[in-house]
Amino acid sequence: MRPNIRDMAGYTPGEQINAAHVIKLNTNENPYPPSPKVFDAVRAALTGDKLRKYPQPLGDTFRASAGKVLGVSPDSILIGNGSDDILTILTRAFVPEGGVISSLTPSYSLYKSLADIQGAKLVTVPFTADWTPPDPWPAKGAHLSFLANPNSPSGTALRPEQVVKFAEQVNGPLVLDEAYADFCEWNGLELVGNIPNLIVTRTFSKYYALAGIRFGFAVAAPELVRQLVKVKDSYNCDVLSLAAATAAIEDQDYYAGLRSKMIATRGRMTVELTELGFTVTPSRANFVWCRHEKPVKPIYEALKAKNILVRYMKYEGYGDGLRISVGTTAEVETLLGALRAILTS
Repeated sequence: MRPNIRDMAGYTPGEQINAAHVIKLNTNENPYPPSPKVFDAVRAALTGDKLRKYPQPLGDTFRASAGKVLGVSPDSILIGNGSDDILTILTRAFVPEGGVISSLTPSYSLYKSLADIQGAKLVTVPFTADWTPPDPWPAKGAHLSFLANPNSPSGTALRPEQVVKFAEQVNGPLVLDEAYADFCEWNGLELVGNIPNLIVTRTFSKYYALAGIRFGFAVAAPELVRQLVKVKDSYNCDVLSLAAATAAIEDQDYYAGLRSKMIATRGRMTVELTELGFTVTPSRANFVWCRHEKPVKPIYEALKAKNILVRYMKYEGYGDGLRISVGTTAEVETLLGALRAILTS
């Protein structure tokens, strides 16, 4: 076993307790079902000899559909088994053993695990008070830089002009991790053609309600995608995930309706959590990040005892808080009622 693997802590996913009586607001899944067209596509993929044969290695059908919907060239799309697979491919492709990865903090904790696996160093730079990168950027020259946008746990997002400035300063490949971009008013896809060092990654686990399918993709310059294909597993996306993802991305009207409901619920959560004494960071994702004058870990534990899961997160030098996913109207009503009881007891 390589020493760096023995020594690393490893990434800790959110709790996956999927019992019917549990309200699960801890891993930012979409609380609503995916498009009905997804179920039709998966059923169709289960017929004939589709499972007997290998899937499309590059996901050509998905890339054609996604290219039309997103307004990008299909040749600029790289498919992955979830966006975490894409992040792994990028790390393997760009970062040598002993290399350097940079990221803002607090942010997605997987970046540390990717660096550890690669035998690289993760250089973290604290966000400023308004959740923007420091200017000038102090970690120039990294082999790879990650920018979660919108960020987790804060839910905040840099605007496109801020991303451009950041990309110019990192002096190396910049991964714009847009797992939550579909809940924001802007994104970085249009920047890819103008910023050669920019790579945008997306997931189907959040907006498209397909966390169980495991599908994601990247958008980058076609010449870069051709190189990254060498690094990915030959068939990293199976027949069912490709069918589901293609059907989902083609049904934009259905998901636009879900988006409107979730953004409205997010606004309500922000208002009512604030009334309960929480400090809530304005979010452009499908979750809110909140802190309280009372210790939040006991609040998290009390909610769990009531079968309501939220994410307790603590960052060195920053403190802790609760990240709460946007649920259905009924789920959020139960959450808020439980919090009222906990905070007044």
